Amino acid sequence: MKNKKQQETLFTLVCLALLIAMQVVLARFGTINLGITRFSLSFIPVVIAARSFGVLSSVAVYGLGDLVGAIAFPTTGAFNPCFTITAALSGLIFGLFLSKKADIMRIIGSVLCSQVFCTLMLNSFWLWKFYYSAEKGYPAVILSRLPQSIITAVLQILFMAFFLEKIARIIKRLLKR
Repeated sequence: MKNKKQQETLFTLVCLALLIAMQVVLARFGTINLGITRFSLSFIPVVIAARSFGVLSSVAVYGLGDLVGAIAFPTTGAFNPCFTITAALSGLIFGLFLSKKADIMRIIGSVLCSQVFCTLMLNSFWLWKFYYSAEKGYPAVILSRLPQSIITAVLQILFMAFFLEKIARIIKRLLKR
């Protein structure tokens, strides 16, 4: 490598590629069944990207991770870009809240905004529009998804409160080498 800046850029790109791969794997295979709901670990690489590399990185990790995962491991039905847009918006929310610092208020704010706006409102709307509109109303879809969003929010907040800053410090130390 010619200089330190090029080495940092290469390291960042490699880290982001690894985080995208991690997001794909965790979204498809890193789901924990909690009985009444399932909890996905796919947010972990996104918040690491947000905290360590900034807003655009978290958008890329969630958006590209969702796109690659939908193409490589299709689960139900055809690919729907609406869910990928929602994933990228969730990455944007995490990036805006967590890129400068990750105190408990920013963590709670990021999770609540992501869960309410992206999961409850947008993803519920896409599900209603494309799958349930003939069977039930949009408010019914939101209500049916509310318990999962509450459980997910609590678990995401707990994970980030305990581990996010530790992981970010490790990555920042690696960048300084």
